[in-house]
Amino acid sequence: MPQFKVHDMTCSHCVKTITKAVKDIAPDAVIEIDLGRHRVSVGNVGDPDIIEATIRQAGYSPLRVDAR
Repeated sequence: MPQFKVHDMTCSHCVKTITKAVKDIAPDAVIEIDLGRHRVSVGNVGDPDIIEATIRQAGYSPLRVDAR
């Protein structure tokens, strides 16, 4: 499951915005968000680059991180 560190995700509105953006392009995506750690994990998607670009287009700065 690709994970992203999103330092500028700081509140529940950010969580909702990112969730909606990802679900708009991948309705079957499984999204796990840890606001305290600024982490977004997205499963059930084909290309993590598309998810990264989608989060960016929503106005945030995601950095892909190792899921381990």
